[in-house]
Amino acid sequence: MTNADVDSERPGAGASVGSEAFEVFRDDRGIPHLRAGSALALARAQGHNAALDRAWQLETERHRLLGTTAAYLGAEAVDWDRFARRARLADTARRCYERLAPEIAAWVRAYVDGVNAGLPEGAARAPEFAAAGLAPGRWEPWTPLGVWLSTHILFAGFPTKLWREEVARRLGDDRATLFATDGPGTSGSNGWLLTGARTTTGAPVVAGDPHRFIEDPGVYQQLRLACPEFDVVGLAVPGVPGIAHFGHAGGVAWAITNAMADYQDLYREQLRRTPDGGVEALGPDGWYRAHAHTETIEVAGGEPEPVEVVETDRGPVIIGEVPDAPDARDAQGVPDASDVRDAQGVRGDAPLISLRYPPRVTGDLGFDVLPALLRARTVEDLDTALDGWVEPVNVVLAADTTGATLHRVAGHVPVRPYANRLRVVPAHDPAYAWREGAEPLPRTEVDAVTGTAVMANERGLAAPLGIEFAPPHRANRIRELLGAPPGAGAREVTGPPWSAADMALVHTDTRLASSRQLLSLLAWAPDLGPAAERLRDRLLRWDRHMDADSTDATLYSRLRADVVHRLAAHPALRPFTGEADPWRSAAYPPLFRPWLAAVPRIGYALETLLTVGLLPYEERLALVAASAEAVAAAQTGDGPAPWGEVHRVAPWQALPDATPEEVWPGLAGDHDCVLSTSSVPGVTDLFARGPAARYVWDLARREDSLWVVPFGASGVPGSAHHRDQTDLWASGLLAPVTTDWNLLHRTEETTATMTTTSGSAATVPALRPAVYEQKIEGFGVVRLVPVDPAADAELLHRWVTEERARFWGMADHTREQVREIYEFVDSLPTHHAYLALRDGVPAALFQTYEPDADPVGECYDVQPGDFGIHLLIAPAEGEGAVKGYTDSLLTAFIGYVFSDPAHLRVVVEPDARNEKALARMVRVGFELGPEIRKPEKTARLAFLTRETLGLA
Repeated sequence: MTNADVDSERPGAGASVGSEAFEVFRDDRGIPHLRAGSALALARAQGHNAALDRAWQLETERHRLLGTTAAYLGAEAVDWDRFARRARLADTARRCYERLAPEIAAWVRAYVDGVNAGLPEGAARAPEFAAAGLAPGRWEPWTPLGVWLSTHILFAGFPTKLWREEVARRLGDDRATLFATDGPGTSGSNGWLLTGARTTTGAPVVAGDPHRFIEDPGVYQQLRLACPEFDVVGLAVPGVPGIAHFGHAGGVAWAITNAMADYQDLYREQLRRTPDGGVEALGPDGWYRAHAHTETIEVAGGEPEPVEVVETDRGPVIIGEVPDAPDARDAQGVPDASDVRDAQGVRGDAPLISLRYPPRVTGDLGFDVLPALLRARTVEDLDTALDGWVEPVNVVLAADTTGATLHRVAGHVPVRPYANRLRVVPAHDPAYAWREGAEPLPRTEVDAVTGTAVMANERGLAAPLGIEFAPPHRANRIRELLGAPPGAGAREVTGPPWSAADMALVHTDTRLASSRQLLSLLAWAPDLGPAAERLRDRLLRWDRHMDADSTDATLYSRLRADVVHRLAAHPALRPFTGEADPWRSAAYPPLFRPWLAAVPRIGYALETLLTVGLLPYEERLALVAASAEAVAAAQTGDGPAPWGEVHRVAPWQALPDATPEEVWPGLAGDHDCVLSTSSVPGVTDLFARGPAARYVWDLARREDSLWVVPFGASGVPGSAHHRDQTDLWASGLLAPVTTDWNLLHRTEETTATMTTTSGSAATVPALRPAVYEQKIEGFGVVRLVPVDPAADAELLHRWVTEERARFWGMADHTREQVREIYEFVDSLPTHHAYLALRDGVPAALFQTYEPDADPVGECYDVQPGDFGIHLLIAPAEGEGAVKGYTDSLLTAFIGYVFSDPAHLRVVVEPDARNEKALARMVRVGFELGPEIRKPEKTARLAFLTRETLGLA
C-alpha cells in the first residue's frame, strides 16, 4: 500500500444545490450555516445538523416528552416521567400535529426525516449513549411539537398557585400574594430596542438575553437557515424546526421575553372509583365517566412503577391519586358524607388537581407561525405571523430596515375569571369554566422621544394578563443605562448614540438595586458591636455592584442569607417554615418542590418582606442587626472570597457522570441585576439560571450583529466547539455573526450522509476504545480506534475507490475484497489499521507496520526503532475540511507513534508521483530518502526522527 493522497483541504465537493440537496458551512466557532434549494430541504438539513451536533440532547428531549427518562437515568427521574405522562404531553403533541395545515406538517416531517437520518452518526459521536447503554430512538412526525411543549409546559409557573393556596390556608386569603415575585421556578429575559435615532448607524438595534436554566448542552443553538425564500440567523431550540424566539432575517429582526402571563389553570377535582375500576368526576351537571388508563414507568436499577393517567373535562389530573371504590352508597349510587370527603380528594391533605392548558384544549401549539417568521421581511409581516402564536406567551420587540418597530404581547391567554389566575379553583363550579375566545393582547408604540423600548418581565405591557412579575429593577436599570430614565416625566434623551458592540455594557451590568431596602435597615440597625459596625460601614460604602472580583458582594450575600433564615424562623412565618414548610408535604409531587419551598420564596421576596407590614419596623431593624452581628462574628481573618469564586454556574446535565467532572466558571451578577445570574438567597450562592444566550441584532449591517452561548455550538464532549464560547460568555463578551459565505468553511454534511444506518455499539467507531487520543486546539479531539473489517468495510470501500485515493492502489477492489484485506491486516501482530476520528467522526485511515516485517524492509537498510505508517485522509466530511486539516491529523498520528519510546524514526513511502504528499511531508519535518521500486509502484522514502521534533 501507498501513502495517502492528502489533498483534503478543499472546502467540500462543489455539488450544486438542487431542491432536495443541502450544504453545510461552519464559521470558526463551528456554528452551522445551512443552505438548501427549498424550504423543505432546509428543514431536513436543520434536523440532520441538530442530530449530528446535539444527538444526546435530542435523545434526552425525546425521552422527556414521552416520560421515559427514568429508564436510563434511574429513580431520580421518575417524578418528571410521572408528570409528563399524567399531563399527556405526547398525546397533546400528536393532537396538535394532526391539526397542522398540510404544508406545515410536511415542513415538520422534513425536519424529522433529517433528525432520523443523522441520529446514528450523531449518537456515535456522543459518549453519553454508551454510558447510558442507549441506542437513539426514532423520532415521530409529532416529536418536535412534543419537545416544544415539554420545554415550555412549566413556563407559566402554574405550581405557584399551589404555593398561594398554602400561604392563604396558613396566613389568610389576604396574604396569598405576599410573596408575589418571580421565583426559582420561572424563566425570564432582558430585551431592549433602540431606534435609529439612538444608534451610530441610524438603523435600529435589538438586543437582550434570555434567562433560563443553564443546561449542558445549551437550550439554544446558534444557527443560520438560508434558501431562495429566506436567509435567517438566530437562536434555534434543538429538536424544533425554524428559529422561533430570536432571529434576524436581514430585513427584520425580533426577540422575546417571557410575558409572565397566566394561561394555565389548576382545578380541584372530585373523583370516585367505580365498581369496575373506572373513574368518575363531578362536573357542573353531575357525575360523569372520566378517561382513565394505566401506564408503566421503567426505572433503571429499580422496579417498574405504574401510573394511572386520568383526564376530566377540565384536563389531565396531575396531582393526587383517585380513591379506592367506596364501600357505602345509597340505592342510587350517591356517595355518603365520608365518600364525598374522599371524592373531593381530601384524604389527609392530598388534593386531586387537574391541569388545563391551551394546546390540550385547542389542539394548537402555534407551529404554523414558525415558517412564517422565517419568511418575514418587515415588521408588518412579523406582526401578522405572531397573531397565530400560542405558547409560551411572550412580549415581542422587533424592528426592520425601514425603521419600523413592534412592541406587543403574543400568545393565547384564555378568557376566565380572575380567581383562576390566582388560586386552585373548584372543577365542578361552572363559574370557573373557560369562555370562548382569548384575551386581547396588549401592544404599544416604541417611544419616539427616548427611542427605546425595554422588556424585562416587569409589570408593564403584559400586566393585565398575569399575577406575578419580576421586580422593576432590571427594566429600570436598562432604561437608565440607555439614557432613558423610567417614569412619566422622562421625555429627554440623555444617552449617547449606541453601536451594536456597545450593547455588551448593558448585558453585563451588575448593579443590584434590590439591595437598597436591606442596606437601609442596616444603616439604622441599633446597638451594633464593633465588628458589626465595621461590617455595616463596609457595606454602606459598597457600590452595590455584584462584580466577580468584589468581596463586598460576597459579604452582602452572606448578610442577605442570614436575614432570610432569621425571617424563616420568625413566629410570623412559622406556619409555613421548618417542619411546616409546604415542600415537605406529601400532598404534592416532588417535581413541584421548587415552587413550594419556603426559604427560596422568602429569599426572592426579601425586598418586599422587609418593606411591607409583615413585621413592625422595629422588629425588622432588630432582625437585620442580629444578622449583622452573626455575619461579623463568623468572619475569618482573610475575609470573604470574591463573588466570582462562590457564584459559579451549576448547569443541568442529563447524565453528568458520562463526561469528566468540570470546574464551572464563576460569574458576576445576581437575580435582580441586568446580568441576571440567579443564586437562591438563603440556599446557595451557585446559580442554575442565567443568560442562556446573548444576542445583538444590527439592522444596519447584519454582519455587525453579535451573539454568544454559555458553552459552544457542539453538544459533543471533547469537540473543539464544545466549550469554546465559555470564556466569552463568562466574561461578557460576544462573538461576531459571520454572514459572508466566503468566510465560512463548507463541509460535507449533505444528503450523502443521510443514508447512515444504526448498528450495535461494537460496530460504531466512536464507541470503540481508543488506543490514542489527542486534543488539537482549533481542530478538535482526534481518537485512534481499531478498524473493524466487517463493520467498516462499506466506509473503507467508499474511501479507497475514490479517484482522489488512486495512489492507495485499491480503486478497482470490491467491498468484499476490501474487507478481506483488512481482515488479513488485522491478523498480523506487526501491522495495524486504525480509524482516526475527529470529534467522533471518521476522518482518516491510519495504518502502522514494522518495516523489518514488511516488503518495504527489503528495499532499504532498516534501523532499530524504525516504525512505518500509511495514511488516507477521508473526504471532507463531519465538521468539514478546515485550514490545516491534514496537518492537524498528522500531528496526532506522529504524536501516537512517538508516544512509544521504542519508536525512534517514522518511515513513510508515498508514491513517487504524489507530489502533494511529498511536499507536505517535507513541510512537517520529514527528510526525503531514495526512490525504491516495489511491485505495485515506485515509491519515495521519507524519514522523521525524534531529534527533528526535539523529542530526543
